[in-house]
Amino acid sequence: MQINELILNIKQKRKFRGPRITRLRGVGFHKLSHTRKPITDDVEIDEGANVHLTHFEDKVLHGGYNGAEEALNIAFALLDMLEGHVKSPMNITTKWDGAPAVFAGINPENDQFFVGTKGIFAKNAKINYSHEDINKNHKAGLAKKLHTALDELSKVGIKGVLQGDMMYSSDDLKKEEIDGESYITFQPNTIVYAVPVKSQLAAKIMSSKMGIVWHTTYTGDTMEDMSASFGVSAGAFQETGSVWQADASFRDTSGTSTMTKSETDQVTAILSKAGKLFQEMDSEVLRMVSDDPQITLLVKTYNNTKVRAGTKISNVRKHTAGVIAFVYDRLKADMERVKREETKAAKKVTMDRYVGFLRKNSSELVKIFAMQNLLIDAKLLIVRKLESIKGLAKTFVRTSTGYRVTAPEGFVAIDNLKGGALKLVDRMEFAHQNFNAAKNWDK
Repeated sequence: MQINELILNIKQKRKFRGPRITRLRGVGFHKLSHTRKPITDDVEIDEGANVHLTHFEDKVLHGGYNGAEEALNIAFALLDMLEGHVKSPMNITTKWDGAPAVFAGINPENDQFFVGTKGIFAKNAKINYSHEDINKNHKAGLAKKLHTALDELSKVGIKGVLQGDMMYSSDDLKKEEIDGESYITFQPNTIVYAVPVKSQLAAKIMSSKMGIVWHTTYTGDTMEDMSASFGVSAGAFQETGSVWQADASFRDTSGTSTMTKSETDQVTAILSKAGKLFQEMDSEVLRMVSDDPQITLLVKTYNNTKVRAGTKISNVRKHTAGVIAFVYDRLKADMERVKREETKAAKKVTMDRYVGFLRKNSSELVKIFAMQNLLIDAKLLIVRKLESIKGLAKTFVRTSTGYRVTAPEGFVAIDNLKGGALKLVDRMEFAHQNFNAAKNWDK
């Protein structure tokens, strides 16, 4: 099911014609320089070959017309998959809440085994071939984790370069009672994973020195030219008793992942509304927003204040007004920090352009946020279905009064045809917790 066969209701289809196109001349918004340092620290950095996963609903901000269309097509493909269509182009992986992110494998430039973090792709790469390298490049808890990774991952015969999330080292494991049942627990980041003590998995974990979940494969003749692909093949690593390893592939261990007709109808109705709204959106405004990383960053930064507060965007018009006020305040503060009058004048021109553009196109911003809300509604129904599937471990969050059951971090939807991937995360649940929780491995 593709967006060009947009479902307007369950029984009727019509060809999708795309949003209207209106040229915005003389605004000059898209001509602003993007080379200067961003004015906010809430930036998502592309570190060379390392792949950053975008939230499903944020494709409307990042990709413009094509991004919004891709989000809708992915939603329909996921629906197809959950209806039991085996030829769906989508694949699902479970998003484990591990930390730190570990890269390991053979450097194709010198055939040496290494471990590292995202810095392996930086201009001044921090690649660790030895314990001395780790001591030089890293500090404290992270260094300790990497020492373990260097010793143990060198034994698993990694072919190429893999990225995974470290789940634990042996000194992180605890035996705890939760609701009267005994578990082996570990907390790599925000979520506490609990495995029943008497299970085979618990026995394997307790006999290991570390655990890692692999999710990304890198290929290339040089580190600089490495390209990433989501997923890890079965033959990319070997089993060893000292390392508990898993790939992130989604496994329906209970056989209940197929959506019911009622669930399908509910998601379809939401996506039909989204498709109708998409037809009304101005593609030029979508393009101008997505093409300017500064404005996209500012909008996402404001959106994240709602996530941190655990507040859903219920009134999109009020939210739009809040975005405009936020951008004005941020740019005004940026302007007032400088002392030179010519610099201050240039920053005022920038502020006036951004704020003027947003005010002029506030009705289109309302549509963008309304589209995001619809995509979120569809996403949450899909996520709830995936969460109902029995996993390898139970998941909790630690509170002041004990443990509270929580869902897994989320899932990743992988387009097997195009190779792209998007995060499917309940941000009001996990992302809110993540923003406000200490990272256990970095305490």
